[in-house]
Amino acid sequence: MMHSRLPDVGTTIFSVMSALAVRHDAVNLGQGFPDFDCDPTLVQAVTRAMQDGHNQYPPMGGWTPLRLAIVEKIAALYGHRYDPETEITVTAGATQAILTTMLAMVHPGDEVIVIEPAYDSYVPAIRLAGGIPVFVRMQRGAAPDSPFHVPWDQVREAIGHRTRMIVVNSPNNPTGTMLTADDLRALESIVVEHGLYLLADEVYEHMVFDGLRHESASRYPALAERSIVVSSFGKTFHVTGWKIGYAAAPAALSAEFRKVHQFNVFTVNTPMQVAIADYLRDPAPYLRLGEFYQVKRDFFRDGLRATRFTSLPSSGTYFQIADYSAIRDDLPDVQFCQWLTREKGVAAIPLSAFHERPIESTLIRFCFAKKEATLTDALERLAVV
Repeated sequence: MMHSRLPDVGTTIFSVMSALAVRHDAVNLGQGFPDFDCDPTLVQAVTRAMQDGHNQYPPMGGWTPLRLAIVEKIAALYGHRYDPETEITVTAGATQAILTTMLAMVHPGDEVIVIEPAYDSYVPAIRLAGGIPVFVRMQRGAAPDSPFHVPWDQVREAIGHRTRMIVVNSPNNPTGTMLTADDLRALESIVVEHGLYLLADEVYEHMVFDGLRHESASRYPALAERSIVVSSFGKTFHVTGWKIGYAAAPAALSAEFRKVHQFNVFTVNTPMQVAIADYLRDPAPYLRLGEFYQVKRDFFRDGLRATRFTSLPSSGTYFQIADYSAIRDDLPDVQFCQWLTREKGVAAIPLSAFHERPIESTLIRFCFAKKEATLTDALERLAVV
């Protein structure tokens, strides 16, 4: 009999809810991807790259002009200049970068602190590396619309002699909250004091609202020296199916990362790297992304006011957490999402899916990275729930 490396892992809730949405002709606000196209200029750039003969392997670390463009972007935004040759690695999406980080940095028996609710790839990646996840839950106030925050005192208490790494995600999927400058200073103090490493998942770095500033780990020198910072062009440019991201880290950490990367995927498809390098010459598309998604967020939140859902604050990402306790407090969140999909025709994701251990929750996650017509359809259905 096969001895599974991930015995507790089955079909993800995202696939389950999407399949249920198809079966019941529901509006799918569950899985986190846009239902609109990317900039045609970017598609044209990919075509041009293929026609120009960029169809063979690029360098293992990534197409050199793309790495240079990433360096300039990070330097302009966060004031930290990485070396394009030794400190930037282009990856097959952020998920590959996360797994590669764990396989490179975490040894059997090492503990990794995961702050919940958390993206669902962190824990399997830790376990595949032989590590042990240690969970710290974000906290909220008693009011239904209270925001989430990280209890740094509990993070400190969770650190033991086997702790090797902390994973943070800001802007955070699923909660839509962001780490502040005070949060980053607390995190920096913890990492430096205990000699830990940090995996900073910043794939939603450009989806920031209300005039707030994304606090990248790259912005804090002592933290940057111990961090692998991961981002995603798929999220930024509405091309999630292209699976292109990157990892930025000091040379010593990048060298270990690349040891695994070269045997994991070796490198990433060339035409899209060439196209993105060309597209990054104009910073406007990513600098305006927050404004673009804030319009969608506000449209969706305004619509939810006509329903019995309570919206929690959403400062970043393209997700909105909502409390359904005024509608059906008799149903756990998984059952509520199934009921909402079957009976009301809108698919969402239960917050408990982002926790390793069972929780009692009346919170669900909607994705508003959709056309206005899609959001309008969903809101009309939610208004009669």
